[in-house]
Amino acid sequence: RVTLHYVVVRPLFSEDSFAEQHERINRTRKTLRHHLKDYFTCDTNRAKNAARSLLPIIGWIKNYNIKEWLLGDIVSGISTGLVAVLQGLAFSLLASLPPGYGLYTAFFPAIIYFFLGTSRHLSVGAFPILSLMVGAVVTRLVPDGGPPANITGFEGLSMEQQRVLVASSVTFVMGAFQLIMGMLQVGFIVMYLSETLVSGFTTAAAVHILVSQLRFVLGLDFPGVNGPLAIVYTLENVFSDITNTNVADLVTSIVIMALVLIVKEINDRFKSKLPVPIPIEVIVTVIACGVSYAFNFEKRFNVVVVGEMVDGYESPIAPNLEVIKESAVEAFPMAIVGFAVAFSVAKVYSVKHDYTIDGNQELLAFGVSNMFGASFRSFAASTALSRTAIQESTGGKTQIAGVLSAMMVLIVIVAVGFLLEPLPRSVLGALVIVNLKGMLMQFRELPPCVFKIFKIPSPIFFANIDFFRDKLVQAVGFSPLKVLKKRNKALRKIRKMLRNGELEISDVNWNTELPANISVPPVNIHSLVLDFSAVSFLDISFIMRYKFLRIEVDVYIVSCDVYIMEKLHQCSFFDDEIKTSIFYPTLHDAMLHILEKHPDHGELEKVFTVICKLSRL
Repeated sequence: RVTLHYVVVRPLFSEDSFAEQHERINRTRKTLRHHLKDYFTCDTNRAKNAARSLLPIIGWIKNYNIKEWLLGDIVSGISTGLVAVLQGLAFSLLASLPPGYGLYTAFFPAIIYFFLGTSRHLSVGAFPILSLMVGAVVTRLVPDGGPPANITGFEGLSMEQQRVLVASSVTFVMGAFQLIMGMLQVGFIVMYLSETLVSGFTTAAAVHILVSQLRFVLGLDFPGVNGPLAIVYTLENVFSDITNTNVADLVTSIVIMALVLIVKEINDRFKSKLPVPIPIEVIVTVIACGVSYAFNFEKRFNVVVVGEMVDGYESPIAPNLEVIKESAVEAFPMAIVGFAVAFSVAKVYSVKHDYTIDGNQELLAFGVSNMFGASFRSFAASTALSRTAIQESTGGKTQIAGVLSAMMVLIVIVAVGFLLEPLPRSVLGALVIVNLKGMLMQFRELPPCVFKIFKIPSPIFFANIDFFRDKLVQAVGFSPLKVLKKRNKALRKIRKMLRNGELEISDVNWNTELPANISVPPVNIHSLVLDFSAVSFLDISFIMRYKFLRIEVDVYIVSCDVYIMEKLHQCSFFDDEIKTSIFYPTLHDAMLHILEKHPDHGELEKVFTVICKLSRL
């Protein structure tokens, strides 16, 4: 093979000579007086923007497409509402509250979020981890096997009423924390919660939830345990009392879990062919209620059932100041966790459906939702991934689906709640465990995730990944994910036209003129070069986010630190799509390779270089 040699000749530049040939663009900086003037100046447009910001419903409701969206929102609202009822009942057990109070959590916060939230697909209501955190406070102040804490306001209240007061009070202060953070514009705080941290936290919490539900699944009668090593003491109680297992509860739980898991797998495997997912949780609950009532499980088999449900709505209550003082330390992490989980889920669907969400407005929305709901005896609200997935997959387009879901809960609260009274609590425990599948399966992420973060100075890591991505998308002028989605949508239209005989083409060239009514964003580069000469710390997950390779844009990485290369090999980073051949020792080598590969497209606008130096970002 003949080795080619290249000679690069260019003038020697100093700062002065470079400035003579290239005009410097200076940034105009505002004085403090101008900033204050802009801040306090109010006009019609600014007032409208402020109203839209505080009430996002103003922005999307006027553009609501009744013809295309209403039917999907109705179907989604009904489907999600049925699941919200069951999850509200089930997650109440985690909060150590009577099941009926979970229905309040599925109603009041969802109504407020409809007006204040920026996500179109989030299903607001009970979340298992938050419920468990509330339950820890509830059982600490009002334990099962001992006297309650010495708190003014507990006098004359039953244990159930005391627990409801504790749960609503801690939820109120949690909402207050979220509201304050939203007013202080600290929505950016979620970027400091890495995916690894959230994944680890939710997986560990899922294990705690699983263990806490064993007493309901097995039908055992022992008080809940709270505090350090609670999981150990709970398991000790389970195994020491396991000979008293209620066979009816155990068999019912096993059957329920098996059926739900099988049908959920069918839903996942055939979701493209099913108009809506099979509502298996609703089906098994109806059957379990009917069987329990018909055979009198409560009396004949000593099965603990849901019992008396809440009948309508109770009058509002004020939070207890002593409970707030006792629980403020625990309420703050609850506020962070609730927001972080909801924002993460909302972000997934906002990217999928191409709209934006506002972290600060989300904090305000959840803050007001939790404070308002707490006044009506609901406990901490966020979202559940499974419920939100149902709201989106069944055709939900906007928060109209969320309101209709809340209306379904309303019907249960005021009219048909009594039908759920024969439902065994073991069924709720089984449904809680089944809904933990997604979080528990995160264990599979452990092997490929080992120490992806390489601790060397000048990092690119989870806290600035989004910043880097935005800068990169801004630099190249398009979002690769949006382009990929548009191309896939266009391909479906082209295939349909081919089947109908409306079009005759052998291959699709995205850079040429496309058929009528088909529009795809242009991609005017063929190569992307990332200069890593100043990057000595790297969370490799950021590279996987970019879909440039899928839209026929070659990606090259130059001047990568030798230690990072070693770690990339150790972490099995390279595969059939990302190969070591994309790495080059210098920017010069990469550019020469690109010019060889694209000899007819060597002009500068066809090669885009991004200098990844954090000090300049």
